[in-house]
Amino acid sequence: MSTKLKILNVELGDKSYPIYIGRDLLSDKTHFEKHISGHQVMVVTNSTIEPLYLEKVNNLLGNFEVQVTILPDGEQYKTLETVNSIFDALLEEKFDRSTTLIALGGGVVGDITGFAAASYLRGVDFIQIPTTLLSQVDSSVGGKTGVNHTLGKNMIGAFHQPRAVIIDVDTLDTLPIREFSAGMAEVIKYALLGNIEFLSALEKNIDSIKRGLHQEDKGLLIDAIYRSCSYKAEIVSVDEFESGVRRLLNLGHTFGHGIENVLGYGTYLHGEAVAIGMCMAARLSQLEGNLSVEDVDRVKSILTLAGLPCSIGKYNITATQLYKAMMLDKKVIDGNIRLVLFLCLGDAYISQDYSEENLKQVLSEFCHS
Repeated sequence: MSTKLKILNVELGDKSYPIYIGRDLLSDKTHFEKHISGHQVMVVTNSTIEPLYLEKVNNLLGNFEVQVTILPDGEQYKTLETVNSIFDALLEEKFDRSTTLIALGGGVVGDITGFAAASYLRGVDFIQIPTTLLSQVDSSVGGKTGVNHTLGKNMIGAFHQPRAVIIDVDTLDTLPIREFSAGMAEVIKYALLGNIEFLSALEKNIDSIKRGLHQEDKGLLIDAIYRSCSYKAEIVSVDEFESGVRRLLNLGHTFGHGIENVLGYGTYLHGEAVAIGMCMAARLSQLEGNLSVEDVDRVKSILTLAGLPCSIGKYNITATQLYKAMMLDKKVIDGNIRLVLFLCLGDAYISQDYSEENLKQVLSEFCHS
């Protein structure tokens, strides 16, 4: 399988942009320069990524006036206070509306930087360089930006599309295996939503994909990222602002966000919480009469193969706590929790008409105190 550069386009009229996927892209300045319109560039990264990749990126930006903001690493820093530190740096250096921000890091860095770009001077350009699998296949694509609030995840934010997404799969070489598994949750999500052939391929090749992290041939890994981004790009192109079909991409997320909120951000990685949420969605879909026991077991099996949890485990959390946290989700409308459920594996729908008793049963089965 070829590991040559793959290019996808997110088609959004005058807001369209490319996604570059390949190896050693942080050594090729052509992918950067053509998407930077002004002279001022602010690179935003965190304390973990800075010693690994900041120098490589800075070496590509010799023709620009570059400043760097280094954030602390962790979901707990995805706050308005952190965004304000970027504003402070931009204002102190007198950055103007021709500025381009570059997000170098995982989903937290990308979401924070994108929100800063959406807000600074009412909107400046930014480029995504995602360095985790989860951010490469999910958060860097589609223009969702924002920060958390103590009462809910991603409750403050904006839609702001990047100028480009540059996915260098070699950055995954330094990714801890737990973080890689968390990213696989989003890859599996795309397969469960709309491509059973892709799901079968993942079931067959998941060990090879993981082994390919540190091997010369990253073809299977690049293909999984490309197929995931293709699915998301197609959805975003027809529903940029999540008013319809894009809501399907929230499979497992309402449950998962609730788990993160109750247990505290960082107890489970985002992808781990989403994996548990997808198991809960599958179980509820079974109770609603759409999935078989074998279907639910298949969901659990692929997630387990990826190294992901399928239950809340040792943590004390009650069904009432989780329900209340889910009610704070931004997808709640008029007091009703909208959930993504399965008609069958590979075909999902958005519902608020499920049985409340079935939901309570699922929460009770997955929670304990």
